[in-house]
Amino acid sequence: MEIGVASYLKKINKSLILSRIIKHGPISRSDLANITKLTKATISAQVADLLEEELIIESHKEYNSVGRKPIMLSLSPNAGYALGIDLDYRDIKFTVSDFMGNPVHTDRVELENSDYDEIIHILINQIRAYQEKFSHSRFGIIGVVIGIHGTVRNDKTISFVPRHRWYNKDLKADLEKNVNIEVYVENNANLCAFAEKVFNFHQCTNLINISMYSGIGLGFLINGDLVKGYHGFAGEMGHMIIHPDGKPCNCGKSGCWELYASEVSFFKQISEKLDKPILTYEDIKNLVIARNPAVITEMDEYIKYVSIGLNNIINLLNPETLVLNSELLRQFPEAMSIIKSNIKTSISNYKEIYISDLGKNACGMGACALAIKNFLQIPELSLTIKQDVLAKSI
Repeated sequence: MEIGVASYLKKINKSLILSRIIKHGPISRSDLANITKLTKATISAQVADLLEEELIIESHKEYNSVGRKPIMLSLSPNAGYALGIDLDYRDIKFTVSDFMGNPVHTDRVELENSDYDEIIHILINQIRAYQEKFSHSRFGIIGVVIGIHGTVRNDKTISFVPRHRWYNKDLKADLEKNVNIEVYVENNANLCAFAEKVFNFHQCTNLINISMYSGIGLGFLINGDLVKGYHGFAGEMGHMIIHPDGKPCNCGKSGCWELYASEVSFFKQISEKLDKPILTYEDIKNLVIARNPAVITEMDEYIKYVSIGLNNIINLLNPETLVLNSELLRQFPEAMSIIKSNIKTSISNYKEIYISDLGKNACGMGACALAIKNFLQIPELSLTIKQDVLAKSI
């Protein structure tokens, strides 16, 4: 029993030390002991093990005073790589990051259809290719996390993906039969929320992320933890009915929020009005600058419906921070001030609202971060990524 307790405490201490090295590194052994409140002997023994495992590295800090230069500890960024996959309905985006969450490689594969077996084949081939490409590192690909634009049960099986019309798929098991690595499946909005917490809002414990691209997904953290609900379906606010007897939705109901406030719904409406089947964000930006009447009118309508949904969410969850993941809102400079005005009521209460700077990278980066956290078995993960590194991954 004593051996078991000692082993458990050693594991807990290792997780604590590793998480603090990631958060505060490069850091000295002395500072690490002060932060963790562990004895210097415990720090010394654990650090020796982590160095032997090649999870961390030592470096010398610039030091102008007389005496020995402090030896600094930091996570070894190239010891292993995480694979994050954003499985949308038009394409699949693959992101490979180092141990510090920095994207080092991205690929995008367009989908010709929603055939499940064909998509499984694409995923298998890509995962195997990345395993080979990064096999030179100490740990290789340390985990695969896939973001699904649909409902994912707590057992990680897929319940329903509206755009692909998939029901009851065990993507995790189907992939693990063919690739020698653990695969983790999660709702894409949850991964986006996790990415915002890990990379941007380290101290925020009550955060909501709303992804607004092909549909609307909501991921939220309460007291720092992702909230998933009884079956794992929490956060499907895109299917909150805001227009009774409105447009029919793939979910089987009518008037769902995402039919009025997702980017795909906006582009569909404005393409019909302008008789232009293909429009880009840059096109919308230029039309907004030119004050095109059709675009301005449609944008006003879009923002109205975005605000209606946000009011409901704020009143329901009382968040500290709201993050809107929308490239479309970036094209309209007045968008945020109008939204803030629309959601200001006597009972709505939140601290701040932002447009995400992670954009369409959020799901993949959140997936990589979750793979890193799972592999290192640490209680929390805080990473900082440079904007120039992020820009190169887009």
